[in-house]
Amino acid sequence: MVYLNLSAVDMSFTRDGQTNPVLDGIELQVERGEFISLIGHSGCGKSTVLNIVAGLLQPTRGGVILDGREVGAPGPDRAVVFQNHSLLPWLTVYQNVEIAVDKIFRGSRSKAERREWILHNLAMVNMSHALDRLPSEISGGMKQRVGIARALAMEPKVLLLDEPFGALDALTRAHLQDEVMRIQGELHNTVLMITHDVDEAVLLSDRIVMMTNGPAATIGQVLAVELPRPRDRIALADDPRYNHCRHEVLSFLYEKQRKVEPLHGRAARAAAPAARSVA
Repeated sequence: MVYLNLSAVDMSFTRDGQTNPVLDGIELQVERGEFISLIGHSGCGKSTVLNIVAGLLQPTRGGVILDGREVGAPGPDRAVVFQNHSLLPWLTVYQNVEIAVDKIFRGSRSKAERREWILHNLAMVNMSHALDRLPSEISGGMKQRVGIARALAMEPKVLLLDEPFGALDALTRAHLQDEVMRIQGELHNTVLMITHDVDEAVLLSDRIVMMTNGPAATIGQVLAVELPRPRDRIALADDPRYNHCRHEVLSFLYEKQRKVEPLHGRAARAAAPAARSVA
């Protein structure tokens, strides 16, 4: 049985009497333990798909089934890590994870068991040394590590990552990508990630879901990344399979779905005579 199923998902937003279609007929089946990346140009509805899976948005048509149950609202079986770390600034690293663990497991685990679980998840992201620090006292990469630890500590059925490394410098980003690969290899958890980074998508994913441009965006192509795990970014740089996958995604994004930005102001006026002569 498919673990996560998006079936015939449409999404439209209505404002001031005008309806704007965002998603059209999204069909996606995810197996337990798969790492799926969604990639596409800005405005193609990637975040909308993720928010529907999270239960933060209700689709106009169609629906989402997770482990045999329909998704109708947010729940602890789906944990989201956003680009912004979303840590509570007045709580320590430990307390930011503790608040989620207490909410979910207070009735099923003792205080000692909950503490052990918090420490385990912070150790998993290499943050054991900073338990008593406030978010203002740690780096951006460390904040994201805490956010990932908090999400994993909820034991979600699906981990939802919304460009979790987008605001980080290149070196920190690479380190966190490696951490996520290691953790996913240990836990075999199901991950749905949004990214704009082609190399990141190929490095981390089992499949890459490429979305067409909006409005009324849909899934244009799905690419299976048949690279053995564990993966080493340096070794993969010269791997023809890696470069084939990278080429396929780049070709889709910049040839099949090339984004043409509208012209404004002086550029639009300069282009007008040429447009009339062509017509």
